[in-house]
Amino acid sequence: MTQINRTAAFHTLGCKVNQYDTQAMRERFEAAGYRTVSFEESADVYVINTCTVTGTGDRKSMQAIRRCHRQNPQAQIVVTGCLAQRAAGELALPGVRLVLGTQRRGEVVELLDQAVEQGCTLIAVESLRQAPFEHLSVHAHEGHTRATMKIQEGCDRWCTYCIIPAVRGPIRSRPVQEILAEAESLAKAGFAEVVLTGIHLTSYGRDRKDGATLLDAVRAVHGVKGIARIRLGSLEPVIVTPEFVHGVAQLPHVCHQFHLALQSGSDTVLARMHRRYTSGEFLEACALLRGAFEDCALTTDVMTGFPGETEEEFAQTKQTCIRAGFARMHVFPYSEREGTKAAKMENSVPRALREARARELIALGRELEARALAARVGREEQVLVEETDEEGRGVGYSGGYMRVRVPGAQPGEIVRVRITETDHGELRGKLAGA
Repeated sequence: MTQINRTAAFHTLGCKVNQYDTQAMRERFEAAGYRTVSFEESADVYVINTCTVTGTGDRKSMQAIRRCHRQNPQAQIVVTGCLAQRAAGELALPGVRLVLGTQRRGEVVELLDQAVEQGCTLIAVESLRQAPFEHLSVHAHEGHTRATMKIQEGCDRWCTYCIIPAVRGPIRSRPVQEILAEAESLAKAGFAEVVLTGIHLTSYGRDRKDGATLLDAVRAVHGVKGIARIRLGSLEPVIVTPEFVHGVAQLPHVCHQFHLALQSGSDTVLARMHRRYTSGEFLEACALLRGAFEDCALTTDVMTGFPGETEEEFAQTKQTCIRAGFARMHVFPYSEREGTKAAKMENSVPRALREARARELIALGRELEARALAARVGREEQVLVEETDEEGRGVGYSGGYMRVRVPGAQPGEIVRVRITETDHGELRGKLAGA
């Protein structure tokens, strides 16, 4: 049903996959005649794409729902995403008209119309056991230089702390031809960089009968005229084989920033987490990437306070992080998720200690980041300029995903920048040859 002069606002919690799904739903609403407004404004429809990876995600999702109802008690609220998949019955709050899980996002407008016509709260959450890959496509993004493309859905790793396999379902990989078509569409829209992402990107292709691999997907995007940079989403260290690294090395548009999820640097904790590598294997993957790409930047996720984590195990994690030499670390304390094996484990670490260890690792992460930034001084970096600051300097990101400010560059340009200094977690420089 086409809506005239109706407004819709969108709010996304969690990962880049959620951001992609939200943009796909935004385009569905706009195609139906809705006008997008800021989430801070009063809107006729609010769409909240939830996260349930941690208790914080649950809490922020619930707060967002209540906030929308306060802003406009007459608004129709759509709640979708991982929390909706996990706990749909808990989300029929005042103002909520549609609860949608991690499927059927392409039908969001039609399902909302149905719920309004019936005058009820429609729960449209389905089993994921045999769920296909949902063929969502995105043709525009909020920025004008970098676009995210979801190429993979689901996970079957069942790490003991993680609820994601239960709320995202089994592995589903997007066909290479669909990836190519969307990359071509994004290039025509003027996007210079594409970020390939998925719930478990490392598993791309394992479900496909045509033998396609993640490298095949990357090669397809690499061949699209106008796409100057390809960035990979979060990877597991097990994908970093000599064959994979050699394949990436043949693709000059691939950014040499690799996000390898560590979670813990202690082998005994990794075993309890049911991660499928050791700290030694993780460091070997880091060394393999650094040996192939001298400008390599490694980023990671690390969890503190997993059940039973001792001081010795935490010290091992710190040492692994130091040896890996991360350019950036995302650190978070362990959060119990009902329905996971870890939630039933003994020797729970007190929350205050989890958070204290997280603060200690965050401080270490800042030190490592400062070292990584300082190591770039005197080098030349390729920077994709995304905006200008109040002083007219171009602001963008290097291939290593480091924020750079440079005079004389305009949004949309990819420029060579000689780095001259670091400043408050950023790089400063001047145009090479200037």
